[in-house]
Amino acid sequence: MESKQIIKSVSVAILGGAIALGGSFLFKDEPKIVEKVIIEQPSSNLVNYSGITLSSQNMDFTVAAEGTVNSVVHILTETTAKMSSDEEAFYEFFYGKRRPQRAQRGTGSGVIISDDGYIVTNNHVVAGADKVNVTLNDNKQYEATVVGTDPSTDLAVIKIEEEGLTGIELGNSDDVKIGEWVLAVGNPFNLTSTVTAGIVSAKSRSINIMQQNSAKNLFPIESFIQTDAAVNPGNSGGALVNTAGELVGINTAIASKTGSYSGYSFAVPVNLMKKVTADLIKYGVVQRAFIGVSIQEMNQDLANELSVSNTEGVYVNGLSDGGAAKDAGIEVGDVIIKIEDKEVKSVASLQEQVGNHQPGDKINVGLYRSGNYKIIPVTLKNLDGTTDVVSKPKELEKNELLGAKLVIPSKKELSSLGIDNGVKVESLSKGKLRNIGIEKGFIITKVDKTKISSEKELEKILNKNKGEGVLIEGIYPNGMKAFYGVGM
Repeated sequence: MESKQIIKSVSVAILGGAIALGGSFLFKDEPKIVEKVIIEQPSSNLVNYSGITLSSQNMDFTVAAEGTVNSVVHILTETTAKMSSDEEAFYEFFYGKRRPQRAQRGTGSGVIISDDGYIVTNNHVVAGADKVNVTLNDNKQYEATVVGTDPSTDLAVIKIEEEGLTGIELGNSDDVKIGEWVLAVGNPFNLTSTVTAGIVSAKSRSINIMQQNSAKNLFPIESFIQTDAAVNPGNSGGALVNTAGELVGINTAIASKTGSYSGYSFAVPVNLMKKVTADLIKYGVVQRAFIGVSIQEMNQDLANELSVSNTEGVYVNGLSDGGAAKDAGIEVGDVIIKIEDKEVKSVASLQEQVGNHQPGDKINVGLYRSGNYKIIPVTLKNLDGTTDVVSKPKELEKNELLGAKLVIPSKKELSSLGIDNGVKVESLSKGKLRNIGIEKGFIITKVDKTKISSEKELEKILNKNKGEGVLIEGIYPNGMKAFYGVGM
């Protein structure tokens, strides 16, 4: 009970920003979550949890540690710092020139999940990064490409071009037991190959570190494994392994007043990671399944109100029109206690079990209705209400969405206008640039305060901001400066 009260008193914040700045957010009084992590496996050759246990007289973790450190990598990211328009104007006024762009560095961890270079880390470790570098345990370094990201689970998959790597063995997070010994492996404070030990303190823990945002299709799944293994800034994306050296979770967050470990750490279960990363590798986007219910956890007050004796499971207090649950015959007032053969004791555990499935999968939902136990088959759907495969959002193409032919201005043109960079709109057709009022001859110099010197740079920043608005700055041949806002 005391542990639960402590958790409830902890304010929570994702370490993503802290990692990106190479540090941690610090608040004087409020404790917070300063890190998070998750991971997934494209291979179908998954190793099941062995059930090995250790007595207090024989707690030897050397085999697990030695078999894991070579599968955990150090990640260094570089992100171009952006100034506000006021900051830039201030700098130009006093110094008579534009301030050079600065690169911010962030660090984190990742886990190798295949011998051909696929690595899982946190979304917040690589989000917005212009460059991602990976260092293996033997100090070999590689530049990585981002394969896919999933903000809803804070997972990302990156890849390096190498063969014969040591991929980690995957366990089964459903078999993890409270009180079981686990090891956290990562790179806290840039200290590579660090191993700490602890026990599993709780499962299916929701700590509200990610907020739902339906406008951006963010529907967080939080069902963490809670441990007391020491996890610190830099551990994000690292491995939580059992005593057999099998991955059971990805170290994701810590509850802390200081920004450093102070007793609680959280990991995304490996079974959820397997599904997410496999989707990212195969489709570039997660095929997320929805059951289509609004739910709340059962407690004694709700049980008394409903005049039922059962206080376990989740209570259905709403149904989505056209959703999977409503189509299958689930009703408001039902109490869901099982998904397939897995017990559902909380909202987090239901989200985790549904999250392990694909749209189109048929699952058996065990529930109580008016005191009677029923099993109802439910065919899960995607967010669009279908079972179709969802495609990765299409990258912008130069003559498709932009609707313009872009060229590099001559040095003479740039010099005459007093600028040193930009891309020129040579012609316009149907597309976004013409729609927002840009005319032929306009030279785009900046997008969201980032200097643009090539068409490739323009497309890169527009793709990064897809789904959001951007500010385009530039100048016309007559010297008139102009600003345009465009939705992506």
